[in-house]
Amino acid sequence: MSSDLFIEWNPWHGCTKISPGCKYCYVYRQDEMYGSQTASSECRKTLAYNLPIKKKRDGSYKIPSGKMIFTCFTSDFLLKDADEWRSECWLMIRERQDCLFYFFTKRIDRFCDCIPDDWGDGYENVLVGCTVENQTMADYRLPIFLEAPIKHKSITMAPLLEKIDISNYLNETIDEVSVGGESGYDARPCDYEWVLDLRRQCMEKNVPFRFHQTGAHFIKNGKMYYVKRCYQREQAYKANIDFKIGEDAMPNLSDVQK
Repeated sequence: MSSDLFIEWNPWHGCTKISPGCKYCYVYRQDEMYGSQTASSECRKTLAYNLPIKKKRDGSYKIPSGKMIFTCFTSDFLLKDADEWRSECWLMIRERQDCLFYFFTKRIDRFCDCIPDDWGDGYENVLVGCTVENQTMADYRLPIFLEAPIKHKSITMAPLLEKIDISNYLNETIDEVSVGGESGYDARPCDYEWVLDLRRQCMEKNVPFRFHQTGAHFIKNGKMYYVKRCYQREQAYKANIDFKIGEDAMPNLSDVQK
């Protein structure tokens, strides 16, 4: 997806680490880079809190109709620390039904406690991604995810830390599986064989698959490669292993710097 079709909206910033995938969180790395070592774990509203409903002088929305809005990518939309603000965000999301909002979460077990009263079986303009990084988290989060009332679902397997079997969780309700290795100096390795095995699982269940980044330490044919940050998305794209079905409508996570 071209970057001119999406925009990032971070109504709050900061998150707490809850599972192995959080160990080298990119938000913590970026905050440290800018001298904010302690800010990452402190959840706080941002100046962009009401971005979706901000208007120009002529009364039109600053965010044009048709945008994909990547939501809360410097935190977790279901973070408990943000409970007091989320209901207002849902109102903004409902108001902007002309845009698509996408967020992913490691807290899918909080989902049903965090949705608005009129959610029903899901808002048509909301896509939810469930993040898993290893087999333990897949087996815990994905059964909850499959049962959750969500119209558009994706599985975000990043950072991919080991070989994972998700074949029992793949069905027609999953819009896409997106896979990526870990970035950063201390990144744990991602093996191409794990990626290819997930691709096989998706193809067998006819579920779209996307390889969005290699990560910094990438193993191929038993050999470890260090991939600079600026090439991790490019190398994944060059692998040319994405599996698409019909119109490619899902957001491309490789368009978001992580």
